[in-house]
Amino acid sequence: MNKTKIHLIMLVALTVFSCSSGQSKVEDTDRGYIVKIGQTAPDFTAKLTDGSTFSLAENRGKVVMLQFTASWCGVCRKEMPHIESEIWQSLKDKGLVLVGIDRNEPMEKAKDFASKMSISYPLAPDENSEIFTLYARKDAGVTRNVIIDKNGKIVFLTRLFDKDEFSEMIETIKKLLEE
Repeated sequence: MNKTKIHLIMLVALTVFSCSSGQSKVEDTDRGYIVKIGQTAPDFTAKLTDGSTFSLAENRGKVVMLQFTASWCGVCRKEMPHIESEIWQSLKDKGLVLVGIDRNEPMEKAKDFASKMSISYPLAPDENSEIFTLYARKDAGVTRNVIIDKNGKIVFLTRLFDKDEFSEMIETIKKLLEE
């Protein structure tokens, strides 16, 4: 095996490990989710980095996107600029509610992460993964999005950053906003 292949294999292994919360096993077909499409989204309340509070229940009647992320996840860092430019900037004025959930990190780390990523959408630290574990197994990795319709039902789930799935998610959000 040549050096380039070895480096590529090491890079892939490191990316999988870094975004899987220390877990290197392959997730099954549920992709680590404990929620399913069609189910009512589990409610939670979180303090945002700007000091305000977000409650999922208080946003019933709106289309909501939850973005599960972490500063230590390379795939998350790759996806976030796309969320900012292709989703948040183009759809925030059309009624989309978007909240990033920063897994296993305290408030100051979440604020620093948002600043370094140059995101303007709200970010909520989830220091003990309490919000994350309402939606996914504790041993599952981040880089996942949950799209919730105006009735509070889960309509779309993503895992990792796949451009085709991301594009499909954007189209789903746009259709929901038109309803």
